[in-house]
Amino acid sequence: MSTPFLNQAERSGLTSQPIPGTTVFDGNEAMKGYALNRMCYSFNDAANREAFRADPDGYCRKYHLTPQQYDAVKRLNVLDMIAAGGNVYYLAKLAGIYGLNVQDIGAQQTGMSVAEFKTKLVEAGK
Repeated sequence: MSTPFLNQAERSGLTSQPIPGTTVFDGNEAMKGYALNRMCYSFNDAANREAFRADPDGYCRKYHLTPQQYDAVKRLNVLDMIAAGGNVYYLAKLAGIYGLNVQDIGAQQTGMSVAEFKTKLVEAGK
């Protein structure tokens, strides 16, 4: 019998194996990253984006980021933010403040330059 609470892989009997170098965003990661993700969610409001730009340190303190989260935000290191419990969908809001887009984040995640990452995407699409 199928249950709606199982994902497709679980229903088909397949088990997923971790992909080396990735962080699975599960309940534990959500709890670990709550402060960071909450702060990034706040960037839906333009006034909050401006407040962050004006005083990033104070804004991070307001949300009680952990030292690991604060350091990753300060260095704008998305991989370290993910390792600190950040969810990429929320982190994209922070990246947008700095004018970064999904290709910039993808390049950072793969260790490539943005130009190399764009070329890889074009080649994969052929």
